Amino acid sequence: MTTTAVTVAAMLPEHAAQVLAIYQAGIDSGDATFEEAAPTWDVFDSTRLTEHRLVALDDTGRVLGWAAAVPVSDRCAYAGVVEHSVYVDPVARGRGVGLTLLQALLASTDAAGIWTVQSGIFPENTASLALHARAGFRVVGTRERLGRHHGRWRDVVLVERRSPTVA
Repeated sequence: MTTTAVTVAAMLPEHAAQVLAIYQAGIDSGDATFEEAAPTWDVFDSTRLTEHRLVALDDTGRVLGWAAAVPVSDRCAYAGVVEHSVYVDPVARGRGVGLTLLQALLASTDAAGIWTVQSGIFPENTASLALHARAGFRVVGTRERLGRHHGRWRDVVLVERRSPTVA
């Protein structure tokens, strides 16, 4: 794997168009999400935790990928549990951008006292499963036939990473 030098920064409104285009490219791949279209920036912005939204920028300021987290529940027992997404521009895949983003997101969630970061990944998305394994995630299990996607049932592999710093 050839790595690309990137700067990880807070996701800002000026990144919106590039973030949503990368999200749509992931959606179009067919193996990233049940979503069928990227949301508007207002919807995206209002649903992701502001303090856990990051972008990877190249030396020209172009967004090469993004990572963000959402709470899994508003119940107080789950205050330290988030679900995350990480997406990389197709032209930057396989160059370490996803791992850099995921490690930065985990540093952010650890610092905030979040004890579990989880995600659901289609089993066909082997690159994402490998990325998460490299970042210290473990497979919890497979949710079989969780939902229909493009006319067929899809399984989802649940992965999680427990913070080593939050007791």
